[in-house]
Amino acid sequence: MAKVDILGDKQSRGLDEVTKPEIFSQSRRQRLQSVLQVIISLLLVLGLWEGLVRALNVSHLILPRPSAIVASMVQMFETGTIYRHLGVTVYEVLLGFVIAAVVGISVGTMIAVSPTLHRLVYPYIVAFQSVPKVAVAPLMVIWFGFGIESKIAMTVVIAFFPILVNTIAGLRSVDQDQIELMRSLVASRWQIFRFVRFPNALPYIFAGLEIGIVLSVIGAIVGEFVGATGGLGYMLTFANARLDTAAVFALLIVLGAIGIILNATISWVRRKVVFWAESETDRFAGA
Repeated sequence: MAKVDILGDKQSRGLDEVTKPEIFSQSRRQRLQSVLQVIISLLLVLGLWEGLVRALNVSHLILPRPSAIVASMVQMFETGTIYRHLGVTVYEVLLGFVIAAVVGISVGTMIAVSPTLHRLVYPYIVAFQSVPKVAVAPLMVIWFGFGIESKIAMTVVIAFFPILVNTIAGLRSVDQDQIELMRSLVASRWQIFRFVRFPNALPYIFAGLEIGIVLSVIGAIVGEFVGATGGLGYMLTFANARLDTAAVFALLIVLGAIGIILNATISWVRRKVVFWAESETDRFAGA
């Protein structure tokens, strides 16, 4: 019997050694297939777009050709006019997002652990969130001026709420049996928060961060529309004033790329930190 067990154990180890590389290679193939599908579909859409605009002789003021958009984007980067404005917008987005994350997680934690604070503060936060942020943007300029401070404040205002809500939901979704077990082990409230509540809330918090980083881009652009001396929103305003539709589309593509890169960065950090929790996005990508 001992020999049979040893052989069985070796066979199981050999099976594990074979299957693990296969699983990794299968995952790589799936990701490669997903990337190829996106590229192919994008090329088809651009080709159809180019063909229809040329065939129907659509004015470039209404809908520019993809080739004209690419030419405008290349010109922006070749002349170097976009680099300073790109740096301004990215700085506003990142700093505003960091502030929103710190404040959102902190306030969300206090509201989650204090029912009294939840009753007193949360309704006002929801009411403020219901106000259109475009209407708040002029106030930000009045309070903080035309400098970069008003754009950062606008970014914080827009990105704050989803981070706050997800933090509260995560801290309140913990299994009560786990808390009772910690209490039976004479754990303090801090220990319960550190070892049970906060780890359980991390997937929710990162979900809020992934939403918040995208909304941060919107917040920075909205702030730049109201009044700015630099940034991609500033460039969009001038491109619209010149009726340069190709430049407008090119800038929108740059903004979309910024959002994708920042969101992918947060997703990568989430997979490294909260490696035990598989998100809906991961399940969809692996399907």
